[in-house]
Amino acid sequence: MTTTDTTPTMPDFGAPATDRTLAIICSKGSLDMAYPGLVLANAALGEGVTVHLFFTFWGFDMINKRTMADLKFTPVGNPATHLPTAISGMPGMTAMATHQMRKTIAELDIPEVPEFLQQIVDSGGHLWACRMSADMQHLSVDDLFDGVEDIISASDFIEKTDGAQLLFI
Repeated sequence: MTTTDTTPTMPDFGAPATDRTLAIICSKGSLDMAYPGLVLANAALGEGVTVHLFFTFWGFDMINKRTMADLKFTPVGNPATHLPTAISGMPGMTAMATHQMRKTIAELDIPEVPEFLQQIVDSGGHLWACRMSADMQHLSVDDLFDGVEDIISASDFIEKTDGAQLLFI
């Protein structure tokens, strides 16, 4: 007598990729725009993905030793705040919004930007600074967060991340 196997057939999606790379371009330096790239980088590193972050234009504020611990959140022109423009532009609103955002971040036990960057570096993430942005702001590698590996050109970053999934923030 023959028996029929009644085990449900599961689809075979193949072995999980172990050679995945994520390249994140951080182009904004406000407090609210710093965290998306950092959170995604941290999550990818936790999944074993190789991560490269490239800081360019205003994203340089995230890695500039002088500005990185004092990023601001401005509600002006940000429709996600649901505040009328007349109110969001009033004196003191940026300070109040920044204070509230920092408080919420702390309550959620999310590290501040410098600590988050260090966590990413400690987890094997790679931080790169844009050559053109450094030149425009007259900054050298000594002016940048110690975890930044180097100041490189956009072409160099493209070469380093060949075949990577790319996110522009």
